[in-house]
Amino acid sequence: MAAEVKKEIQLEIAHVLFTDIVGYSKLPIHQQRGVVERLNEIVRGTDEFQAAETAGRLIKIPTGDGITLVFYHSPEAPVECALEISRALKKHPELQLRMGIHSGPVSGVIDATGKANVAGAGINIAQRVMDCGDAASCLRSISSRTFASAAWTSFRHSSLYRRVISSIRHAAMQRR
Repeated sequence: MAAEVKKEIQLEIAHVLFTDIVGYSKLPIHQQRGVVERLNEIVRGTDEFQAAETAGRLIKIPTGDGITLVFYHSPEAPVECALEISRALKKHPELQLRMGIHSGPVSGVIDATGKANVAGAGINIAQRVMDCGDAASCLRSISSRTFASAAWTSFRHSSLYRRVISSIRHAAMQRR
């Protein structure tokens, strides 16, 4: 079975949403478990997650204090999923999240547990893009923007985009 899975997820372009709970390690253990469970509920409840999972074109990678979603069916999927997540987070101010989106190459691997996983620049760059943000931010690589121009237009008109731009400007001023 592992060989079958490996053949199904050969090198291809994927659209990655990388998330991280800000301040996770400072929380008491019982709160850590609670915020991860809440994040998982929110992510699983998004239309984009459900559509991709139903189509069998989604890989979910738990990261301990976040989750990485690898979409294959649409470059707009991670953007729309991030927007859905950000709307749901308004009801949960205790859950501070940062997100990074990138479209790039990934290849299928079988991890130590024998399950399908992915590796490659698509994953690595999505994480680096996310690392540039702070709480309540969602950053996108230029590659992702190029692949998903229609969803980008919608994203640019959202309040999340305005917060991201504000965060970037604030960070730039801090560095001067």
